[in-house]
Amino acid sequence: MRVKDLPVSERPRERLLFHGPAALADRELLALLLGSGFRGTSAVDLAARVIEHCGDLASLSRSEAHRLLAVPGVGPAKAARIAAAFCLVRRAEAEPSAKRVTSSSDLASVAAPLLRGHTRERLAVVVCDSRGGVLRRTVLTEGGSDHTSVPVREIVTAVLTSGGAAFGIAHNHPSGSLDPSPADLEATIHLAAAAETVGLRFLDHLIVTDTAWRRVSWSDGKDA
Repeated sequence: MRVKDLPVSERPRERLLFHGPAALADRELLALLLGSGFRGTSAVDLAARVIEHCGDLASLSRSEAHRLLAVPGVGPAKAARIAAAFCLVRRAEAEPSAKRVTSSSDLASVAAPLLRGHTRERLAVVVCDSRGGVLRRTVLTEGGSDHTSVPVREIVTAVLTSGGAAFGIAHNHPSGSLDPSPADLEATIHLAAAAETVGLRFLDHLIVTDTAWRRVSWSDGKDA
């Protein structure tokens, strides 16, 4: 049944306006983004197919637009709307709750929103003043699904040109593993040494997944 053939009180848009978005199922919310279905398939049915194609809602939120084009009935406009909506959510969540970094937990709060929900490894740098106030946070590199570079010289340069006195870095593991690689340990040692050389304070190096984070200790690297 087409959405417009439903009673007004049962249509997703009208239900959202009257009851709020929490009253709608995932497929109904997605149907509002799609806007329409195609011949013989309602927008709600198409939305269900899109979610099934990706596996679940979390996987859909990380899917690139071109992957959605494989679903019959999803063209460039629909795929772009879905990708744009989830990107807006990530940007909103990327606003850090901590404005000052005084602990590893604070660093995770600032850096993790830049890293979570991505299928490629990214390296985020958080630059702070002498009191831990956040001056800048940025994604410096992006690599493949299981690696990204940690360019020590570029990181230190970014901190110095931002007027920072301290910095921390974090990178994501799309695989969900919190175990540091030998390269992670080596990069941490080199960054700590480089920071000391130029008079900067190296706060921490974190590994971030979609649900957790952990420190990469340079003392661990020295023992490795």
